[in-house]
Amino acid sequence: MVSTTRRSRPALIALVIVGAAGCLALAWWQWTRFESTSGDFQNLGYALQWPMFAGFLIYAYYKFVRYEEAPPAQPSGDAVTEIPAGLLPERHTPRPDTDADPALREYNAYLAELAEKDAQKDKEQPTS
Repeated sequence: MVSTTRRSRPALIALVIVGAAGCLALAWWQWTRFESTSGDFQNLGYALQWPMFAGFLIYAYYKFVRYEEAPPAQPSGDAVTEIPAGLLPERHTPRPDTDADPALREYNAYLAELAEKDAQKDKEQPTS
């Protein structure tokens, strides 16, 4: 369905104009910084970047108006929306926990012993 009414958007238009003007002002500021004695190529990069932001604001407003006048077609209710099998990577299955390494078994036993001693110390100390 296409809307035949023209909507007035003065606040949104003002926001886009102020935003784009601000971006262009920042581009000018970065350009003057680049031309100064303390300027470098980072300032030049920013001077080229800010006009792209201004252009994006105008483009986003244009797309907003176009989508409002003619929204994209909604998918039908009977369309398949599931992810096809094999599209996503498979989950790795965890390796079985084997204590085949004697050094690892000894280290884990040592850690368990230390944790038990800490728990006993906490029980013996009176809480204040």
